[in-house]
Amino acid sequence: MYQDKIDVNYEGKYAYSIVFDKSFSGLKDALSTLKLQNRRFMIISDSNVGSLYLKECIDLIRPMASHVTSLTFEAGESSKNLDTVKLVYGRLIENKFDRKDIIIALGGGVTGDLAGFIAATYLRGIDFIQIPTTLLAMADSSIGGKTGVDFMAYKNMVGAFHQPKLVYMNLSTLNTLPSREFNAGMSEIIKHGLIKDANYYSWLCNKKDSIRSLDYEALKQMVVKSCIIKKNVVEADPKEQGERALLNFGHTIGHAIEKLMDFNLLHGECISIGMVAAAYISHKRGNIDKDQLEDIINTVKAYSLPARVSGLYDEDIYNVTRLDKKMQSDKINFILLNQIGNAIIDTTVSKEELLEAIRFILT
Repeated sequence: MYQDKIDVNYEGKYAYSIVFDKSFSGLKDALSTLKLQNRRFMIISDSNVGSLYLKECIDLIRPMASHVTSLTFEAGESSKNLDTVKLVYGRLIENKFDRKDIIIALGGGVTGDLAGFIAATYLRGIDFIQIPTTLLAMADSSIGGKTGVDFMAYKNMVGAFHQPKLVYMNLSTLNTLPSREFNAGMSEIIKHGLIKDANYYSWLCNKKDSIRSLDYEALKQMVVKSCIIKKNVVEADPKEQGERALLNFGHTIGHAIEKLMDFNLLHGECISIGMVAAAYISHKRGNIDKDQLEDIINTVKAYSLPARVSGLYDEDIYNVTRLDKKMQSDKINFILLNQIGNAIIDTTVSKEELLEAIRFILT
């Protein structure tokens, strides 16, 4: 469980490493190992993370780089759009970035998705590095090469698959993460246990106090395990043609809630509600029993995540799920639990089942 580095393969070949560290002190060596000296670097960050870590990262990279520049955008999902992409394209052109140069994403999931999409599309693709600073980004979004931006309030509607050259995790950045953001990241981690590893899910339940108190060894053990689960899934299905869709557990209804709440709930908070709805359908189909459903609800609540939402209407949520980009041939690839630790893709979930599950999570 305790590791300093995990290697990720893409289409059967080594693609990049996930490095776990207690500070940024090893960043320069990690970049040097990749032979990235004398390149231009652009560090993209948001206004929250930039104020904490941008200067330190610039100071570490500058001695090995030919040029370092940065761009900080306003924190929040509302910046994850093509207007911000256009702004960064302009800065890259002004600074004469070419295909040998590097973009660094310093921040959470919004930053990583945005910077990764820019790297995938600028000059038809340049290298980029993920430096995730939130729990959600560390355990989930920084791994696997899915990049994208929102379009007309539809989440990640424009995107590309583009693998990073390196994922560098300074786990100590979790100490400066607001508790609400930390809790939101736990939803994706709980998801990993529910869909792939019942023992890990039980461990998360039992280690709640150590995790919530930010015990370093517990956090490291947790992040490493979640990274291994995510890595194994994306290696088996790099472009979401099959098994990788399991990672969307809770996301169909969760994304609909996120949109209808105008992103006033965090992504992880919406996903926790979506997971409860998906677990409810799993229960109604006889895959998990009532005690297991209640246990999932209690686990979500134990990490201060919502299990229900108010102020929305069932038909509105249902109608937005019909616009989900995961639909194929007018059928939703809905992810259900076959049992705790084993998820399945199901295309037979009916409107009535969806509406019943939606009503279950409405207050």
